[in-house]
Amino acid sequence: MSTPALAPQVSEPSAFAPSTESERVLFDRHPDRYRHWRLTFDGAVATLTMDVDEAGGLRPGYALKLNSYDLGVDIELHDALQRIRFEHPEVRSVVITSAKDRVFCSGANIFMLGKSTHAWKVNFCKFTNETRNGIEDSSRHSGLTFIAACNGTTAGGGYELALACDEIVLVDDRSSAVSLPEVPLLGVLPGTGGLTRLTDKRHVRRDHADIFCLTTEGVRGQRARDWRLVDEVVKPARFAEHVRIRARELAARSDRPAGAKGIPLTPLSRIIDDDGYRYETVTVTLDRQTRRATLTVRAPDAAPPADLEDIVAAGAQWWPLKMARELDDAILMLRTNHPDIGIWVLRTAGDARQVLAADASLDKHASHWFVRETTGLLRRTLARLDVSSRSLIALIEPGSCFAGTLLELALAADRGYMLDGDNNTVTPHAANFGRYPMPNGLSRM
Repeated sequence: MSTPALAPQVSEPSAFAPSTESERVLFDRHPDRYRHWRLTFDGAVATLTMDVDEAGGLRPGYALKLNSYDLGVDIELHDALQRIRFEHPEVRSVVITSAKDRVFCSGANIFMLGKSTHAWKVNFCKFTNETRNGIEDSSRHSGLTFIAACNGTTAGGGYELALACDEIVLVDDRSSAVSLPEVPLLGVLPGTGGLTRLTDKRHVRRDHADIFCLTTEGVRGQRARDWRLVDEVVKPARFAEHVRIRARELAARSDRPAGAKGIPLTPLSRIIDDDGYRYETVTVTLDRQTRRATLTVRAPDAAPPADLEDIVAAGAQWWPLKMARELDDAILMLRTNHPDIGIWVLRTAGDARQVLAADASLDKHASHWFVRETTGLLRRTLARLDVSSRSLIALIEPGSCFAGTLLELALAADRGYMLDGDNNTVTPHAANFGRYPMPNGLSRM
């Protein structure tokens, strides 16, 4: 079956798009090699401390001053959140704060943005907002509560990071403020969730939001609390103790298990060659001449474990988790490293019965923390497809297994084509009716 001739949706190549293998952006990180974050644990409370290395930009030509960030900073944040979810089930609340004096985060680095073309900025902003959406997703589904401990100036994307948290505590030192200065300084809207989180999540009055977004110096102290821009303002002498007590209070409300053993997120098995990327359950084949990528997701080779003990013992090798991690990485690699690839062809291969067996296990043990986190990663990974700004085409052919969770790939596509024949089917499952909502909250079905 040939792929229909379609005009691909191609973004303008980025000034930072990799031209050599050494410039390829990888999304693998480990806490031992973080340059911009410190992840520490104190019982049920984890602390993510932002301490951006000014010289640690993902690309040369700019300094990450005042805890400003680029894609590399947010990749580390994304990795840290994944490790909290899977490797530390005892964690029930997360404090996000800064190691800098009088600066929480000044937002996206303006010099990095100035050197980037439209395609890079779109992918950068998309990834940062997905990371913030993931914080809120964990608040809704995983029993994690996030506190932004803003111990200094909190501006632009830094305030948007705070807005993604459940509570915001601002130090009352007469100088620290929260602000969204994009409109008066740059003539652009705070577009990675700033305005919508102000009005829809925090229910800030619209007239206050108007004034706030037109004020370069922001709002501080009691006015910030009165306008619902923050939840608490605390004097410097009491700030650390207040955050510590509040984090433990919020942790006490969670149902995450105190004594469970975490699941180590082992490195992905990924081979990169001229043809694309090869994982254990996902293959990406690139056709640069037609500017097309083919993503093939494979079903389990055998029946996945059904018993909860066997699922936990499988850990990162459990097919739903392994497939979600590999598909997530493939999507991010394609987005960032191949902006000229405009068509993504989605295929599946294997036995649909094994996919449905895995889905049955996800349903049967849905309340267990590990299964719940795996479902959350699948939900967030599939949501990346919905906003990837590519033409997605699902091909349903002999040997396909678009069933249950893998049917979501076809439902996420812009177009789906089935080869006429008795052996070609798609198999809906309960998973397709709400388990994996799109970013708008609706099911793809």
